[in-house]
Amino acid sequence: MRLQVTHETRYDYTPAVETAQHVAHLRPRDTPSQRLLRHRLVVTPEPDELRTGRDVFGNTRSFFALQSGHEELCVVADSVVETQVPRRPPSPLGWEQVRDRFRYRAGGGYDAASEYLFPSPYVPRHADFLDYVRPSFGPGTPLLAATEDLMRRIYRDFDYASDSTEINTPAVEALAQRKGVCQDFAHIMVAGLRMLGLPARYVSGYLLTQPPPGQPRLVGADASHAWVSVYVPDVPGHDGWYDFDPTNDRAPGEDYVTLAVGRDFSDVSPMRGVIHGGARHILHVGVTVAPLPDLDPEERGGHSQSQSQSQSQSQSQSQSQHQE
Repeated sequence: MRLQVTHETRYDYTPAVETAQHVAHLRPRDTPSQRLLRHRLVVTPEPDELRTGRDVFGNTRSFFALQSGHEELCVVADSVVETQVPRRPPSPLGWEQVRDRFRYRAGGGYDAASEYLFPSPYVPRHADFLDYVRPSFGPGTPLLAATEDLMRRIYRDFDYASDSTEINTPAVEALAQRKGVCQDFAHIMVAGLRMLGLPARYVSGYLLTQPPPGQPRLVGADASHAWVSVYVPDVPGHDGWYDFDPTNDRAPGEDYVTLAVGRDFSDVSPMRGVIHGGARHILHVGVTVAPLPDLDPEERGGHSQSQSQSQSQSQSQSQSQHQE
């Protein structure tokens, strides 16, 4: 499946911002089931500095700075990705076996997945998370089966309520009130898995949503999304990361676009920054995910995976934190 994703972030400031620095995670990753065909990032007004690099989690991170006053900031990321259904080879490993693999022992080897075992800003340790996940992880239960059961329980037990939480709402509070948004459900699931000693990471991205029959696709009506990856070691021909979406009770498929991975939302916020001035602001975020015609085999081979960037005075790039 070929998908075009347009993610626009716009700030209107009153009074004008004098100077600003922003960091954005808006370039989709290349993964075993996803290939980036095109990417264009446009910031308006044109920044005085713009550079791109990799963060510690392998995501592409863009930094830009504006040194002159501006009343509006617009950041548009336009990407085309080719996706396929992720491979999900079975694994017989019980969850205790995976937990024991990551327990400290003298002389033990290093596994990069261990970076996702520890508390993080939005995913603290708390006994309530452990109490909630325990029923899914009985003795000897295979890790993938137990994680799927946990995903389904979160889907059944929690209500999706867009106004029930904020970006900084603690995950344990969302757990207690049994409602939230995809960000909350992902944080709760990650927290529970880590409390069991299992590596789990937060995934940000997009989901292709289909309009009702007979109605047109609305530009800008989609939203960013979040889900969870759990790690299973020693799976032949696989990187070990299996995705689960507790918001929709399913395994992400070719209709999902992975943007970035990290310990929690704080690592992969689409945009955040520091401004001088601009006491008040109005934020508008619009996301459009639309299917494109499939490429024929010859055309598919001709596309590169490199990122292209451009700036123009008619469009602007800006990144800011926002909740799905």
